Amino acid sequence: MSDIKFTKEETDRIVSHVKKYFNDELDREIGGFEAEFLIDFFARQIGPAFYNRGLSDARVIFAEKADEIGYLVEELEKPVS
Repeated sequence: MSDIKFTKEETDRIVSHVKKYFNDELDREIGGFEAEFLIDFFARQIGPAFYNRGLSDARVIFAEKADEIGYLVEELEKPVS
């Protein structure tokens, strides 16, 4: 898995959410630098688990849709006499 890069706007939005969470839920204020550092830490430590779960979920959906397509193709078959 390659590193995920966010745009500046995405990073700013994520940092804002982290700062708000710390303020609202933990009654602590953290700066933007600290929030970005925390985000990077969590991304490295637990990001792969979320990434792998996403791939697993996608694999299940893909298999289900492939089965559906198989059934639809079977319905198109013409009888052979």
